[in-house]
Amino acid sequence: MTRVGDAAVAFGAAGQGGRVADRRPVALPTRRTLLRLAGGLAAAGLAARAARAEDAEPLSPVTLALSSYMSEARDRPLPAEVQERAKHHILDTFAAIVSGSTLPPGRAALGFARSYGGAPVATIATTALRCGAIEAALVNGTLAHSDETDDSLARIDPDDNGRWRSVGWHPGCGVVPAAFAAAEQFATSGARFIRAVALGYDVGGRMLDLLRPEPAFRNRSTHQMCGTFGAGAAAAGAAGLDPRQMRYLLEYCAQQAAGMRDWYRDQDHIMKGFVFGGAPARNGVTAALLVKGGWTAVEDFLAGDGNFLLANGIAGKGEILAEELGKRFEITRTSIKKWTAGFPAQPFLEALETLLKRRPVDPKRVREIVLRLKPGSVVDDRGMPSISVQHLVALMLVDGTVTFASAHDDARMKDPRVNALAARVRLDPAHPVTITLTLDDGTQLSEQIGFMPGTPANPMTREQVVAKSHALIAPVLGEARSRALVAALLDLENRRDMRTLRPLLQRGSAAPAPG
Repeated sequence: MTRVGDAAVAFGAAGQGGRVADRRPVALPTRRTLLRLAGGLAAAGLAARAARAEDAEPLSPVTLALSSYMSEARDRPLPAEVQERAKHHILDTFAAIVSGSTLPPGRAALGFARSYGGAPVATIATTALRCGAIEAALVNGTLAHSDETDDSLARIDPDDNGRWRSVGWHPGCGVVPAAFAAAEQFATSGARFIRAVALGYDVGGRMLDLLRPEPAFRNRSTHQMCGTFGAGAAAAGAAGLDPRQMRYLLEYCAQQAAGMRDWYRDQDHIMKGFVFGGAPARNGVTAALLVKGGWTAVEDFLAGDGNFLLANGIAGKGEILAEELGKRFEITRTSIKKWTAGFPAQPFLEALETLLKRRPVDPKRVREIVLRLKPGSVVDDRGMPSISVQHLVALMLVDGTVTFASAHDDARMKDPRVNALAARVRLDPAHPVTITLTLDDGTQLSEQIGFMPGTPANPMTREQVVAKSHALIAPVLGEARSRALVAALLDLENRRDMRTLRPLLQRGSAAPAPG
């Protein structure tokens, strides 16, 4: 039998014009010889890969458990309560995508789609455009965080009487667009789409718990880093990757996970929409499509030289990433915002609404407003109307409520009546109740909020989520299309192909196709 090394030399020599160094004639290889050489080279390749596998470090138990869970999730039914909650978050995110199309970040994202569309594979919401899956994930993800209506991962705050608070990741704006783009690429069913979305929340939420305690992440964007892993898991779930491919996917997500916390200073919300939604969705779909297309990678992002944990200064072996998989579902630990405003402002709007229903207040009589909030909070006197708690509270006192339109109206930040009241807001983290108004005669009116509606301890009902979503979708897509889209999203488990949602998401399109 010809040895592979000798055969390669002979084949190389024959390729040099049919002569070797001493210029003696060499016969060109026959077809049979080429086949025999190819077989030998293939066998050598298999042997080399086997040798590399023998020399490789064993996979870490965490990576093995996580990749197996991720691969099986596509066909594993969710508990009924988890599936229902997942549909609420999917509906809430699509509502944010649609409403976000009307704002400057959304318009910028749609302009990008028109200029760099790619293959007509995946839907760009509110338009007749279709783009490649990667571009669609980027655009729809940015739309989903063009405003402050999207959901927010929550954790119990032991320093605030066990209340739930936002903790550094908005899952829906990255996970749902990524899962949808991949689902359209691979004609995924609605049932598998729901499971893919839940998987994205599971992976990203555990990644946040791994990253957040580390001092190095105080100036890093956990929103983008966790979002990349969550969106990658969701896209991979829709694409149906096997366990080894899932491990490759995690490596590609780790290589893309980045971001700085300077989004805090973005006054136009455009970069913030990209960081929170567009970039994670794009990264996740990119990773899933590369692996689905046959790309390989380092198989364990948690072990070996230069791994993800070492690169980010994280102690331990990442055990938290595999904790209670299949038992603890992060989508049930995520808040849906009742108010279309930054999450930390939610309890103050809720408390003020409750107070005003009990006793109407003339804004001109308000001398001081005290909020139980630490100065320097992410919602403290921000330049964006939907995030500044002082502005939002003052807006509610003047208008009697806060709507999507008013919360995102930059012009209202120049309203002298609103500004005068905003200047009377004082933040005090030691204040005994959520909000206290002091009137011109010294009368004090206070309201305490326990578990804010929409948080995991007090989730919004299906009817409440529908009402919020319809109010955001109908002004853009129309009443009839809005109701049809809401109904379809709440019946996803019976939809054969996620691509049939396309007509419901596009203005002026033909009549919706059946599920």
